[in-house]
This record gives sequence, C-alpha cells and structure tokens, in this order.
Amino acid sequence: MPTAAVTAPVTLSPQTPSGPAVQSLISFLEHEAQPMIVLDPDYNILAANIAYQRQFGNVDQAIIGHKCYRVSHHYDVPCDQAGEHCPMKRAQELRGPDRILHIHHTPRGPEHVAVELRPIFDDAGAITAYVERLEVVRSASARPSGEGLVGRSPAFNQALGALRRVAPSMLPVLLLGESGTGKELFARAVHENSERAGGPFVVVDCSGLTETLFESELFGHEKGAFTGASSRKPGLVETAQGGTMFLDEIGDVPLSMQVKLLRLIESGTYRRVGSVETQYANFRLVAATHKPLEAMVANGEFRQDLFYRINAFPIVLPPLRERTEDIGLLVNSILTRIKNPQRKLSVDAAALAVLQRCVWPGNVRQLRNVLERASLFADDGVIRVEHLPATPVAPASITRLPARAAGASLAEVHASFSGTRKELAAYLGLSERTLYRKLKDLGLD
Repeated sequence: MPTAAVTAPVTLSPQTPSGPAVQSLISFLEHEAQPMIVLDPDYNILAANIAYQRQFGNVDQAIIGHKCYRVSHHYDVPCDQAGEHCPMKRAQELRGPDRILHIHHTPRGPEHVAVELRPIFDDAGAITAYVERLEVVRSASARPSGEGLVGRSPAFNQALGALRRVAPSMLPVLLLGESGTGKELFARAVHENSERAGGPFVVVDCSGLTETLFESELFGHEKGAFTGASSRKPGLVETAQGGTMFLDEIGDVPLSMQVKLLRLIESGTYRRVGSVETQYANFRLVAATHKPLEAMVANGEFRQDLFYRINAFPIVLPPLRERTEDIGLLVNSILTRIKNPQRKLSVDAAALAVLQRCVWPGNVRQLRNVLERASLFADDGVIRVEHLPATPVAPASITRLPARAAGASLAEVHASFSGTRKELAAYLGLSERTLYRKLKDLGLD
C-alpha cells in the first residue's frame, strides 16, 4: 500500500545543499519509517536515512555523492534520457510531488520500487533539493518467482502501478485484457494490497454459471426454495463478507441477471432465493472480462448502468506480445511452479530464443501449457527446441523492424537517422527504453 506523505513542510534556507539546512532535513527524516534519500537538483545523492540503510544496506560510502540514476538503474544518463519516466524532471515541471513505479537494482537483485519525489524550496521559491521516498513492492517480482505476479517490462509496470494506486481505496476495479493475461492474479494482488487483505478473496466464475444457478450461487437459498434445496445454503456474496469478491468474466452474466447484480452493487443489499429477509453485503468488487463491454452495451448485450458502475477504475492488462522482455523471466518462473520432485527443470538458450520469437494468442496461459507439455519430454530436465511443439504459435518477426529498416543493422540505422532517439525508437518499432539499452550495448549511447 502507498505510504503516507511527509507530514510536515520542509523549507531550506538559501545555503549550499550540503550545508546545515540539509543536515536539519536529514535529522527530520531519520524519524521516518520509510527509506528516504535527499537529492540535489543535479541528481546527486546527498544523504540517506537509517530506514534506507536498513532496507538497502549500509550505503554511506557506496552511494553518497553518486547520481541516483546510476545507483538505482546503473544508467549513465537520467531516466528520461534512457526511455523511462523521471520523477525529478516531472516534479520540477509540476513544482510538486510525483510518483512512479521503477525497477531498481537492490542488494537482493532487481525489484519493483514505488518512488515518491517531493521538491524542497528555498525562501525565494527555487528548488534546492528533493526528498525521495522508496518502498519495495511485494505484490510482484522482477525476478523468477514460484508464485504471484512476475514481470518487469514497461507495459507490465504500468498495469502494476495502476493497481497500487487503486488498491488502498474501495473503488470497484475492472480488469480488461485478453484471455490468459493473469486477471485473477491481478485481482488477488488488489485484494492483498487493500485494507481487506485479512478477509476472504472469493472468485465467482460468471462464465460457469447458468441463468438458473446464478442467483442461487451468488445470493444463496433457503431450505425448500426449490426442488433439491434440502437446507439453507449461504451464497458467494455472504462468503465474501469483509473481503473481496472477484467476478471473473463478468461479460458472461446473463442479461436478465445483470439488473439484480446492479442492485446488489448499488444498494449493498440482497435476498436469498426463497427468502423475503434483506441481507446486507460488505465486499470490495473486482471484475474482469476479455469481452468488449462497450460494444456489448451498444448492441444491447450488457446493461449500460452496470457497465458504468463497475468501470470506476479500469486497468488494461497487456498481452504477452507486448511483454516480450518478460518471456525469459516468465519461463523461469513457470518452470519453478511445475511440480516435478524428480528433477529441476530448465530451458536451453536455443529453446528460449524460439519462445521469445513467438506471438502468444493465449498469452501466459498458453506459454505455461507449452512448457508443461515440453517438460514431459525433457528426461534430463532441460527443455530443448525438439521438445517444443512443431509450431507452438505463429512466429513473430525477429527484429520487428518496419520494411524501411529491414536489412540494415541498428548501427547503420542509427548513423543515418537524423531525428531524436524517441523518433528513432518509433521508426524501429521499439520502446525508447529498449532502444537505449541496445545502443548502450553497441557503445552508441
């Protein structure tokens, strides 16, 4: 969950950043429970509080005086010049705080870190320093993991950043994305980062409920309410009391049942089948679908008022083809999750290259299925190209360059291109961050 902001204003007198004013600021920040550092406007780290040193190691000699982007990202230039969002640049433009989710290098390896940057002003209104608050994000992993969300690509981080903003609130969340993109994992992460994390997380598979069963399963029923109702049964709404209810594939809810679902969400009340007694619901709503709800509303297949009610905070989950940087990380994570007590599974470089050159219409679910099948043929525990399906998916372009750039090396294109790096990235069909890394590897940054 996001931490509280600095509770007291801090103003520096017009002194040098390393003078007594900064020392007073550090003394103030020492009492903060969250890791914090102080930066000057040239990205130099002036000091770190005790909480930072406890979280990231004793760093007085290691980072003081160094550039923040070099310490956190191992970059040679500020984040915005490396294709990433730079909170300092944004805070300078806003003359106020900025928040972002980044991948930082930590003593434990790469980790998702939530960063909040606040400018410090002198008496004349000039920015003389910045206070940066950092929090390691536990709801996702930037390294191979045996459970939970895994990823580090810009598209994944954008969705994760949105999740962290909405999770502490009670706003309904609508997860949108293709089948197999991990909507249930994201829904569970919303729950675990909310104040209801100690309550139940109840999954309702809307696509698996017929119209006749939907009301009974959701609201429960009384004894004798219908043939076969031999006892009172609590519904899923009652089971979710004090926690989160996840309506998976809400686009499959029968139109006749949507009005009852809307009444439940709006009024927080319901009645068991066969009962006249009003029950009160208490749950956080997270819904998900792979269907185009707006088009369904236009066609009369989904209620407009229900759509507006559940669409308070939509989060679009990226398909795997937009997360190609994550495929290696996902492969290693999936292999750790395949239960095989006899041997440890791995994938060789050639097989990994094949997986990375593919588009995945079934997304992470399809990748997992391919790996689980291949593991059955890997007698020594190493998955090779011959263990993969003949055509696991349609092969994607290896370079993904537009026709005008095909056949030329990156160095040749870079040498002949007269636009900005951002324009070059768009021309090559790459993200600016990926382009920066490729140029750096070639010594062209």
